[in-house]
Amino acid sequence: MFKPMMKVTAAVALMLGVSLAQPVHAAADHEKALRSIVAEKILPWTRDAKVVDAIKAQNSKHASLDNAKIVSLDKTWRAQTKSADKPMIEGILGNDLSAFLKKIKADSKGLFTEIFVMDNKGLNVGQSDVTSDYWQGDEAKWKKTYLAGADAVHVGKVKKDESTQRFQSQVSVSIVDPATKAVIGAVTVGIDMEALGL
Repeated sequence: MFKPMMKVTAAVALMLGVSLAQPVHAAADHEKALRSIVAEKILPWTRDAKVVDAIKAQNSKHASLDNAKIVSLDKTWRAQTKSADKPMIEGILGNDLSAFLKKIKADSKGLFTEIFVMDNKGLNVGQSDVTSDYWQGDEAKWKKTYLAGADAVHVGKVKKDESTQRFQSQVSVSIVDPATKAVIGAVTVGIDMEALGL
């Protein structure tokens, strides 16, 4: 347990030029590193027409959804994560936006562990991997980005992923329609903190 944590600290320290002989303020260091990744490796593709058009289409489709319907959709999604029959999940994972996000994840060479794009209600529009839930609108990743306006960035804590046994953090940013400058959705990207040292 101790050894992997040292790897994370070493990776972040190496990237930021911090000496391990000095105290490392992990939270501040990892946030600085991740904000740099947002600017260089995430924001550019959030302006792509594939992302923007997919979000706008879903915003229009879901314009009349009330909270009860959102909760119902989320329950259906959660149930399907444990079922052999997954029509709702497969519908999202099989769309064009998800194919685009899967390629971005693959091209990151292990830096990105997951990517999912959300609409203006916090519902998934596309994703690289199956998420545990469909509605993110009750979570900080959506509240502190979409609701916070353009240029909003939310950096999550570094946590050990049980499935991969690697240390990760999630960064989330608001997505803006380049034509209107209006915030239309948000995206969350999982970052493998150990990959920062590669």
